[in-house]
Amino acid sequence: MGERVEWSDLPKELLPIIGKSLETRVDVLRFRSVCSSWRFSTPLFPANSPRFPFKVPHPSSSSSRSSYLCQRTLYRLQPLNASTAISSSSSSNQGWLIKVEESNSGELRLLEPLSNRQIRSSPLDPKTLKLNLLNCRIVELTKACVLSFFYTVGPRSEAGRNHVSTRKFITGVNKAVMFPNSAWTSADECAIFVLFLDGKLGFAKYGNEELTPVNDWSPEFDDIIVYKGQFYVVDRLGIVSWIDCSSLKLVQFSPPLCGLGGQKHLVESGGALYVLDRYLDGERRIQLDNNFSVRVHNCPKTVGFQVYRLDEEWGQWIREKSLGDKAFALSDDCSFSVSTRELFGFEGNRIYFLDSAEIYVFNLEDRSFKELVRPGDDFAIFWALTNLA
Repeated sequence: MGERVEWSDLPKELLPIIGKSLETRVDVLRFRSVCSSWRFSTPLFPANSPRFPFKVPHPSSSSSRSSYLCQRTLYRLQPLNASTAISSSSSSNQGWLIKVEESNSGELRLLEPLSNRQIRSSPLDPKTLKLNLLNCRIVELTKACVLSFFYTVGPRSEAGRNHVSTRKFITGVNKAVMFPNSAWTSADECAIFVLFLDGKLGFAKYGNEELTPVNDWSPEFDDIIVYKGQFYVVDRLGIVSWIDCSSLKLVQFSPPLCGLGGQKHLVESGGALYVLDRYLDGERRIQLDNNFSVRVHNCPKTVGFQVYRLDEEWGQWIREKSLGDKAFALSDDCSFSVSTRELFGFEGNRIYFLDSAEIYVFNLEDRSFKELVRPGDDFAIFWALTNLA
């Protein structure tokens, strides 16, 4: 058996190679925290990396406002000590789902993972909240982006500056996605797609002044995600296409979906591509003006879901009648899949979704609905995090 070598004694020329193989910011932070030589070998923010929020073209070319792309990250926070579990019947492998967003001042906002409401009120003071990362494991699950603009309000000071800076989300925007989006992404490589509520799709590279219409602004798209390093969209017939970013041409990837639901959602789970077909009790009617503000917006209620998995080998849709111990979540900024064996608060074979700003749960087995009422959510999250310290 060879001689055992301490991690801190690895050859220095290997450290940058190891560091640049890490994809997420959390992994880079972990790597840099080993010792001083590891920390100095790998920068926290590489040169020319995008720093959120960053300026992007406003959806309306006639608008005088600047819009910004803000990033949110979903993490699974898992205790390493089984005694920190919420109940004795809970698995020590389970953790909590948290969502974090970085503000324009560099501060971090803690958001409710599904509704994206900022967690403000709590019996505990967030300023005193501390985490001991030696007692927990943080795993990055996915990233999401939102488009907003910042403005200042309040009385002006002698220096001519407003006292309070706040922001507002750009109405009419359904989703924003960016790729690549790793710890080593260069800003010059970033491509951004903006999907509007009326189904139109716009594209921009980092630094562009205007959005370029995709497919001549044809209003037909329901959702867009990054799947296997490529942008994929689904239209309202359930046809999935991937986008060639150099030409903005759409290449059909799937046959039409046989489902007749009123809204389609794309979800990746276990390396496979799914479409959640949402059935509504009425027709969606959305019209945007020249500033991409919602003029007419009819919001019918959700009455059911069907789940389809794309069999890429045979090029056909397979209807899934059970998700097993998996659950799908449809937030207003991203869709994702979770394993209920790894997270508290989620049940298998369920779809968690927003409807009229409220969270509902759809049981795929018996087709039932339940509104998710979680009183004291703020305190529960802060209690859980604080007990990891």
